[in-house]
Amino acid sequence: MKIVQETLEQAQTEDPGRTSIIIAHRLSTIRSCDLICVLEMGRIVESGTHTELIQKGGIYYTMLNAQNNVQ
Repeated sequence: MKIVQETLEQAQTEDPGRTSIIIAHRLSTIRSCDLICVLEMGRIVESGTHTELIQKGGIYYTMLNAQNNVQ
């Protein structure tokens, strides 16, 4: 997991204008992304930064808490 995170951060540093689409099951992988879109049944149901999605208290927040409780 650490290797994936480091690679994503390196790609962003080397080319800050790059647009990347990342599909992640571990939410820690996408924590620092500029925009996170949450999909449910193929539709975007929430979007925002990590902080914004936490503040909304919606699906992202619920999934993050579930992952943190499992780890």
